[in-house]
Amino acid sequence: MIALICAWMLSACTGLIFHPQRELQTTPAALGLEYRDVRITSAGGVRLHAWYLPAQGKIHGSILFLHGNAENISTHIANVRWLPAAGFNVLTLDYRGYGRSEGIPTMEGVHLDADAALKRLLDLANSGEAPIVVFGQSLGGAVAISMLRRSAYACAVEALIVEGAPSGYCAIAREKLAAAWLTWPLQVPLSWTINDDFRPVDDIARLNNMRKLIIGGTGDKIVPIDHALALFAAAARPKILWEVQDLPHTATFMLPKYRKALVAWLAESTTEHSRHLERVDKRWYEDAAACAH
Repeated sequence: MIALICAWMLSACTGLIFHPQRELQTTPAALGLEYRDVRITSAGGVRLHAWYLPAQGKIHGSILFLHGNAENISTHIANVRWLPAAGFNVLTLDYRGYGRSEGIPTMEGVHLDADAALKRLLDLANSGEAPIVVFGQSLGGAVAISMLRRSAYACAVEALIVEGAPSGYCAIAREKLAAAWLTWPLQVPLSWTINDDFRPVDDIARLNNMRKLIIGGTGDKIVPIDHALALFAAAARPKILWEVQDLPHTATFMLPKYRKALVAWLAESTTEHSRHLERVDKRWYEDAAACAH
């Protein structure tokens, strides 16, 4: 009986974090984008599926995009479909168990998958020619942070962008369980079963070799802005925070003004960004507050 209860608790917590979908809803070609399917072999021989979207015109950088915890790359493609036209190569990955990727998602596994994808992007992009950027939304932001903390390839990454990312998995699980009366009594015991070896709020403090843009929304009901504030407070310099007003979860780059702002931020060199940190306390991109403390 105890074994059954433990198995149920572990299954319940996995369900709290991972919501994969196998069927692809669209392709980049259906959206008018050039692309190619990429296969990546992750740890344990797990074969992953990704899309590579080449930049149009002059290349300004190459971006590894890590999506959130639900569905698959096809339902998240809108978040990055605009980047090739802005001059960025994009590699967007499905973790194990998502879309056409093999396996079953686990906390350790998705971090290993992200690391394998970063290595593949370096191979695809000829990284000496343009900056390498890692961009993660929601779960993908948390995975990006903790993966880079452990990756042998982190030294090749110039910038990290995280939007709507939880500061910790136990913390967000407790918040979700506490939100409903039926699961409220389970918030502590179920959160104990979550692998807490990966703590973004701790790991981001160790990322010293790259610029960091942390985005949180005042209208985000999925991952409240408190998580972005905690990540920003813990992050090593150089760092910047955008407090986006009134938009829902991971919706920042649905608006052209924020796309323009991101391209401008990515165009800065590390030296220029460090100089900004010394010179100003606040920078504004329209109604997105960019605060450097």
